[in-house]
Amino acid sequence: MTAQLNPRGDVAVLVPAAGAGVRLGPGAPKALRLLAGEPLLVHAVRRIAAAPSVHTIVVAAPATEVEAVRAMLAPVAPVTVVSGGAERQESVAAALAAVPAGPEIVLVHDAARALTPPHLVESVAAAVRDGHDAVIPVLPVVDTIKEVDATERVLGTVDRSALRAVQTPQGFRRSVLVAAHRSAGDALTDDAGLIEKQGGAVMCVPGSELALKITRPFDMALAEHLLTTGA
Repeated sequence: MTAQLNPRGDVAVLVPAAGAGVRLGPGAPKALRLLAGEPLLVHAVRRIAAAPSVHTIVVAAPATEVEAVRAMLAPVAPVTVVSGGAERQESVAAALAAVPAGPEIVLVHDAARALTPPHLVESVAAAVRDGHDAVIPVLPVVDTIKEVDATERVLGTVDRSALRAVQTPQGFRRSVLVAAHRSAGDALTDDAGLIEKQGGAVMCVPGSELALKITRPFDMALAEHLLTTGA
């Protein structure tokens, strides 16, 4: 059954999904790789659509797959599909331009984080609603981190107490994200990085273990296992 988005919601979610995903090995574009029989993008959109505040979802698909992605997502939720760019930043900008008047909170979410729970979407949106210009979900870094030189010689141990692993969705006041993209110079892989580079404040909220990024075959196997346990 197709999910119904909230016509009174104040959140638009952008999903850049045009990347190749070379670390997953040869095959379809990353967002279209199958996880338990369904594309990663379908899993991601289904969970976004279940978040009560979401008014609009815009997906930036590979240019050659726009119609196929539109047909794929039609049974899942009402989604706008646009052609993505060669770089992630270009895809986000294209999706942002397609957001209709209304939502003043914009979230940017990786399709590769296909199991992200709806409550994390709501948590990030709530923090923006509370007055923050930019919000990212994070987890503490639990591994020991070493700084090394070009020869792989260890230079020292980094204090991990001040480090965080960043997830998506990342949330922004719409006007702030629009301005950041208009002023963007070098391409970045992280939208919050645009805000940081321009001197804006970025706040953190607790992330979710389920929002793992599916990048390697091992990640795909782990995500399939999590699905069997009800994730």
